[in-house]
Amino acid sequence: MFDAILVANRGEIAARIIRSAREMGLRTVAVYTTADAKAPHVALADEAVWIGEGPVGDSYLDGDKILGAAQRAGAGAVHPGYGFLSENADFARAVEAAGLVFIGPEPGAIRAMGNKAEAKRLMQAAGVPCVPGHEGADQSDAALTQAAQEIGFPLMVKAAAGGGGRGMRLVHKADDLAQALGLARSEAKGAFGSDELILEKAIIEPRHVEFQVFADTHGNIIHLGERDCSVQRRHQKVVEEVPCPVMMPDLRAAMGAAAVEAARAVNYRGAGTVEFLLDGSGAFYFLEMNTRLQVEHPVTEMVTGLDLVALQIAVAQGEALPLTQEGVVLNGHAIEVRLYAEDPANGYLPVTGPVDLWQPASGSGVRVDAGVVEGQEVSPFYDPMLAKIIAHGPTREAARRRLVRAVEDTVLLGTTTNAAFLADVLGQPAFAAGEATTGLLDRAYPQGFPASEPAPRDVALAVAVLMQHDRDAALVRAGYVSPDQLGWSSAPLLPRGLSLNAGEWRVDASVSAMRGGWQVWVGEERLDVTLEGQNGSLRARINGQTVDAVAHVAGDRVQLAVGAERLTFHRLRAGAQDEAAASGGRVTAPMPGLVLAVEAAPGASVAKGDTLAVLEAMKMQHQITAAISGTVREVHVVAGQQLASGDVMIEIDEG
Repeated sequence: MFDAILVANRGEIAARIIRSAREMGLRTVAVYTTADAKAPHVALADEAVWIGEGPVGDSYLDGDKILGAAQRAGAGAVHPGYGFLSENADFARAVEAAGLVFIGPEPGAIRAMGNKAEAKRLMQAAGVPCVPGHEGADQSDAALTQAAQEIGFPLMVKAAAGGGGRGMRLVHKADDLAQALGLARSEAKGAFGSDELILEKAIIEPRHVEFQVFADTHGNIIHLGERDCSVQRRHQKVVEEVPCPVMMPDLRAAMGAAAVEAARAVNYRGAGTVEFLLDGSGAFYFLEMNTRLQVEHPVTEMVTGLDLVALQIAVAQGEALPLTQEGVVLNGHAIEVRLYAEDPANGYLPVTGPVDLWQPASGSGVRVDAGVVEGQEVSPFYDPMLAKIIAHGPTREAARRRLVRAVEDTVLLGTTTNAAFLADVLGQPAFAAGEATTGLLDRAYPQGFPASEPAPRDVALAVAVLMQHDRDAALVRAGYVSPDQLGWSSAPLLPRGLSLNAGEWRVDASVSAMRGGWQVWVGEERLDVTLEGQNGSLRARINGQTVDAVAHVAGDRVQLAVGAERLTFHRLRAGAQDEAAASGGRVTAPMPGLVLAVEAAPGASVAKGDTLAVLEAMKMQHQITAAISGTVREVHVVAGQQLASGDVMIEIDEG
């Protein structure tokens, strides 16, 4: 038994665990870095212990610091959350050796399932169906090439020691194998400390279906139903739901039984997830087992009514599971999406920046698990996930519609997010019909998710918000002129020109004050705008149409949330250049990161889309590509160099 828990994590999952632990009457201890000093999990915990400046290797991944913090704070148990040290068998063993309780499986189970090669061998011995592949000890290119020829193409190259899409490559033909092996090894080594790889026959466009299992120390093992996680980008989940749209009782029983056997094979304890690939014929294959709580566990909680964190804690205290397999009932449907700090229009690259405004959705059937607060900075050191937005309803369609509205109503302004992309995915016909497979996003967005030129309505709204902000600031300086006198003139007011940058677009407008609002011209279109409200929620009337929005103004930048759209406009002062024109052929770092490789040299000819460098940031490797065709004039970076966002990397002369 223990009465205090240290949560060895950060962000939304740390806050989530702390809430359940406090509801159980337990004292909670958070750990944090300088970069996370304003994070919500720090404020929520009863006590918080500083463990470093920011980089994960010196903080959240430093097991000695975590254990030291737990012992100093008098915690009797450690909950690892997910990611970081949650599937580190050595850390779990060290926790137990220190006389503390590790809220998770035994170290042996973590070690066995943490290596994909070993896990597949165990599952095959347990009779769990597995994807044909190669898990050999010989890791030479020659051995893997020979194995690939025997398996056949297409195939998957995977990091044996990890998951989450890192160290994973889909290879369609033999000519691409050598490059895929090199990239996968490099990414796996950086992410997991091991460059061991396995090969698997690619199951083209299956569903990704996982089962939540739970085991106690009294020999009881059950599953809590499945989650469909088929909507993925770069092998990372974007949407998760319960139940799987095509699941039938017989198939659920068969897959659930296989998941339970997988847990039994490693003498499992606590919460775990067994992942399968499900093909169109109904055949399923073991993919991996995650020996921790999953990011997407809230959808299971919504349909079962169970608190999975509370169950984890109860099992860790030696209690028996409070229900049997027959007692597991799935009520209704739940869907979750992940809100990321990323730019879908720029290859989904993660971004950093401030959280200027944070307004999570609320209401019946809506849940938002977040790890941010206003005034916080999105750091380059950690995963870019900001929040999870979940909706529950009596039917799948009810849950889907409710989630679309929740995505629109969850507003984060300051840094760029994928909110518009999420709403678009939820509206895709194949997803709405329950027909999504792992190939959905590649088919729906073959060219990515490009930004669109702002509509005149949005430009007019941005102009009006900026003008009203300027006017209100002037009123403060002037000693508060009466609102009845605003916009008054004995003669018509001359329009004022205004130029805005919106991403790659420059927009020229003109504006003049009118009684109670603003008259804005965008091109040949006139838009009359009146506003109620300012920073934060506002209601506008634009040519007689009501538009609800959220706005934030900081200097010459106005950010808008209109529906699911998140728009940023920069006012150009006299003599300023268009952002896109000013950049020319300069290739800059899209985020802080470490240069892993430079593939461009002065004098070399490059085509638009060619890889110029590889940058490691936010736990992933990103290819930096040429935006134009031309000749490399100058290279400013070398491998091993740490960059700040916006640093110039390479200059290209167009043509």
